[in-house]
Amino acid sequence: MSEIPTIKQRRKGRSGMQAMLIPSQQMVVEQIRQAPEGVFTEVGVLRRGLAARYGADACCPVTVQRHLRAIAEAAFGALEKGEPASTVTPYWRMVDPASQFATRLAGGPNFIRERLAAERSKGL
Repeated sequence: MSEIPTIKQRRKGRSGMQAMLIPSQQMVVEQIRQAPEGVFTEVGVLRRGLAARYGADACCPVTVQRHLRAIAEAAFGALEKGEPASTVTPYWRMVDPASQFATRLAGGPNFIRERLAAERSKGL
């Protein structure tokens, strides 16, 4: 946790304010790596975990989604070049393969399903 988080005060509702974490890509990577293998974890869990870890009320969903897209591109490209799955960020654990978002990521929904299944079978 050596990185200094960016936390901005944002309006919440009509009269409230909240501390919103604007995470770096590295913060998102570290949180993804903590997700259990072979299990889909809602991205909301990732955002809540980041917010709690850095003392914020919430975590910016747009920033997390943008970072997930970049992380997916890098991981998928590395796997296509033959790097072992253990060396890339397992973004497939945080993306629902049935979601519209999955269709916009490198590899797509089928790749996400395959990676989750491979992790599940490895753990048996």
